[in-house]
Amino acid sequence: MRFGLIASRLHRQDASGGLAHWAAVCDDGIRALQLELHAVGGTYDALMRQGLLAGYDRLVRYPDGRDGGVMRLVSHIAGGLATANELDGVIYLIDPVDPSSLYPEALALKRQCVVHGKPFVSTVAGAAEWVAVELAHAGLASEEKTRLSAIDSQTVALIAHDALKDRMVEFAATHFDLLSRFKARVGTGTTGGRLNDMAWSRGWPKDQPWVQRYLSGPLGGDAQIAELVLDRRCQKAIFFEDPHVARQHEADIQLLERAVCSTTRDTTCFNSPAMAERWASTFS
Repeated sequence: MRFGLIASRLHRQDASGGLAHWAAVCDDGIRALQLELHAVGGTYDALMRQGLLAGYDRLVRYPDGRDGGVMRLVSHIAGGLATANELDGVIYLIDPVDPSSLYPEALALKRQCVVHGKPFVSTVAGAAEWVAVELAHAGLASEEKTRLSAIDSQTVALIAHDALKDRMVEFAATHFDLLSRFKARVGTGTTGGRLNDMAWSRGWPKDQPWVQRYLSGPLGGDAQIAELVLDRRCQKAIFFEDPHVARQHEADIQLLERAVCSTTRDTTCFNSPAMAERWASTFS
């Protein structure tokens, strides 16, 4: 398995950053998985400088971002110029106030992950949880699997763009028992209403909403859920994004995504059906 790895300057600058935290927490899991990490220049250099993943021989250095390193990752997520170049996903530890996260190559990297159904992991908590997901799929015992059992105390946001609302309802119906284990569920307008209808049809008490609904996304629902995230009152976002359409409320969507990255050690985000399904299947 091969993953791209990028960390914003804030996350890689010293031993207190998110990159060091993730590498230390997941060192055993990374080695057990034999996860090949294709790190953009500055991130690779930080791993070396800080002695992270010491002696691990499955690290590949890409050029610095200014020399096309992130652009190469985009191509390799899409398949690259040869099969040997293809990557299975990306861990990109984003500092939401670092403008490089909004550069075209960074946005294209996330879009290509969504298009090709590959993980795009943007937070420290998410990167640690994704190692646990892959360990579970590989049948490898690890203390990190406990990260997957904390949902009973968490709130999950269930959000989908128009073209993917049916997929969200289908996902929630398939994994209804799992999602019902969360302490609470929240969603934006139409998606939340459809999820409640699904839950009531399955016997959820009619006088209790399965999902607490906020406004529709274009009217501020994304911003309301972003505030929950910032208050540490929502720990997971399952956000089915449609990468094929222009979105008039793009700023609202980015606001929610950047709120998730602002709480990087507390919040995870799955932004495609493929990513959410792979996570959910670890509980089967």
